[in-house]
Amino acid sequence: MSQTVVDANASGRVERFVEGVQAIRKSLHEVIVGQDPTIDLLLTCALTGSHALLVGVPGLAKTLMVKGLSSAFRWKFNRVQFTPDLMPSDITGYELLGRDESGLPKMTFRPGPVFANLILADEINRAAPKTQSALLEAMAEQHVTVGGQTYPLEDPFLVVATQNPIEQEGTYPLPEAQLDRFMMEIHIDYPTPQHEEEIVMKTSGGQPTLPEPAFDRAAYLELRELVWAAPVAQNVAAYAVKLCGSSRPGDTRAGTFINDYVGWGAGPRGSQNLVRAAKARALLEGRTTPVIDDVRAVAVPILRHRILPNHRAVGDGVTSRQIVDRLLKDVAA
Repeated sequence: MSQTVVDANASGRVERFVEGVQAIRKSLHEVIVGQDPTIDLLLTCALTGSHALLVGVPGLAKTLMVKGLSSAFRWKFNRVQFTPDLMPSDITGYELLGRDESGLPKMTFRPGPVFANLILADEINRAAPKTQSALLEAMAEQHVTVGGQTYPLEDPFLVVATQNPIEQEGTYPLPEAQLDRFMMEIHIDYPTPQHEEEIVMKTSGGQPTLPEPAFDRAAYLELRELVWAAPVAQNVAAYAVKLCGSSRPGDTRAGTFINDYVGWGAGPRGSQNLVRAAKARALLEGRTTPVIDDVRAVAVPILRHRILPNHRAVGDGVTSRQIVDRLLKDVAA
């Protein structure tokens, strides 16, 4: 087969997937009013097979967004409400004494809600650390271990966790190691008055209709491979590395502001996720390769939870968001 034919086939595949992704994007924007930036960030995580952390007060359609995403990709969806008394087995599953075909006693594994394609971990910081760590294994390794046996999770496997920023009493903050497993920390704001009126008009007459499936599992996996395989220019990768390196106090690339106000900067996983998210954003915009502006557009949700302000920053009221904004201002492309 000639190179021209191969390139034509690849181009046609990209166009087909871009059309499908744009259809999903449009349908989600129609179902969920006033949260277009959040939907685009969730789609970016979905296209790269990555986990996301949603931070917002109750009533901002976080559950509806995640359910709409699972419907658009025809994924199996499970929601877990995290509470202080939730046990690891309530997530992973447990072994139950039963009998085999010959009638002899046998331990049988009953899968938990983690055995799905998309998990909504609602108010994840309300669960005890041992329960959070059970979910961490599933997120990091894509399997769970129960009774000494390892059970693989179906691919794709994504976790979207939520946190309520208002109530912190009786919660267990996620450790940095687990926060780093989330590609993005996405903050959701209140809708505008116009959008809120539209929400009231749409929801007062019944439940909103979820998007029709645009991809099956095989098509999604092919799409994800397409995103992963998208070419990246050397200057784009270099900018992502420079951005993360400049966030580390003591690094020769770090400025005075970073050395004064940052305790720990973003690690290599931050650079990796910047490039992956830039690839997905380019596809959402109908382009096959990312540019530096794509990296800058996803920098805040990717770096915000990976940069830890020090005690001086806390005392001076400097937040991790302000630190990321300063990085984007100071670090030249």
